[in-house]
Amino acid sequence: MLNAEILCVGTELLIGDIVNTNAAFLSRRLAALGINVYHHTVVGDNTQRLTDCLKAALLRSDIVVMTGGLGPTYDDMTKETVALHFGLEMECHMPSLQKIENFFNRLGKPMTDNNKKQALIPKGAIVFDNDYGTAPGLCVEKDGKVVILLPGPPREMQPMFCQEVEPYLSKFSNGCIVSKNVNIFGMGESSVENALCDIMKNAKNPSLATYVNDGEVRIRISALANTKKQALELIDPYIQQVKNALGSSVYGVDVNTLEQALVEKLSQNKLTIAICESCTGGLISKRITDVPGSSAVFGFGLCTYANAAKIKMLGVKSDTLEKYGAVSAQVASEMAQGLLELSGADIAISTTGIAGPGGGSTEKPVGLVYVGCACKHKVTTHKLLLCRNNNKQRSYIRSLAASNALKIAFDKAVELTEKSKNG
Repeated sequence: MLNAEILCVGTELLIGDIVNTNAAFLSRRLAALGINVYHHTVVGDNTQRLTDCLKAALLRSDIVVMTGGLGPTYDDMTKETVALHFGLEMECHMPSLQKIENFFNRLGKPMTDNNKKQALIPKGAIVFDNDYGTAPGLCVEKDGKVVILLPGPPREMQPMFCQEVEPYLSKFSNGCIVSKNVNIFGMGESSVENALCDIMKNAKNPSLATYVNDGEVRIRISALANTKKQALELIDPYIQQVKNALGSSVYGVDVNTLEQALVEKLSQNKLTIAICESCTGGLISKRITDVPGSSAVFGFGLCTYANAAKIKMLGVKSDTLEKYGAVSAQVASEMAQGLLELSGADIAISTTGIAGPGGGSTEKPVGLVYVGCACKHKVTTHKLLLCRNNNKQRSYIRSLAASNALKIAFDKAVELTEKSKNG
């Protein structure tokens, strides 16, 4: 297999003004082509440093994919640097120049002379059309090395790579790498790895790797094969092994988010959900409604932050609030019950807690959250302790509380589905 390096150009990447999403995108697409990526490099808009990085990349890689530095300004020097490295002259590519001129004509704006710079290419380079901007992409193939030059803006780079670069690079591929991701919530990375230790140690092709996000773990299972179909046949048994080992902590395969998994589960089984939130302040409702198609399953959400709202809108008893406090299993239960009656949904979820940084006590510390879950025949409450290290983690606590509530709702949807199937 050939090795590739991704070289992203732009001072704005180094100083943090722009997040380098191009490297992640290109790594995924190159892996799918069966091309290994062993190095990522970012360099600023400096000709000497760019030259040094290009030389180093070509010494250790067969293919170098570069993004950025193809624009009309003086500091856009990527093409010139590549041409100088390979000893190639720059020449005007007339079709690209015509396309740039047509672009400005359509806008009804004059084209400044520096835009002509974008039509200059190393002599003999392959040109990739840019249907979303003015700078064409390029490929220089010489001395057994391949350098791909792509525009920096993702909205230009991504379609160019998919539509034009991938077909070109396919001739270098002698197989493909396919990955599937098993999504896990409610188990830490060490617990997941411990449960999968034997499977991961013995797996060669496919390979298994763990990745961590707030409250979540993802197992990536990757296989190398001649075709996608063959790779998936290698992967599928391992997905089942992971599910068997981790049980209900697995909420999906190749699911982007918990809320997507929840909406899909509810939609598939014609179930509806309602949400009432105190400490999470509408975050759960927002995450659900971020998912396209959520209107089919979500029709009701309340943010009952004040005790008076809990009493008036959800029917929480004032005696319950006085005896147990707003942050209690009893109040979470009554909130969920009241919401179920008010909304007519199949599942009602409530949250109440202390997100901090103030408001905590020895008995009820910052990070204490209760989630209520009500359905037709049952109400449950779930106690969570979400604070890590210090009390100044309000956003983290709210986010993790919302994620837990979504997983509790997902598990309830699974339970109701199974009960329905079994009569």
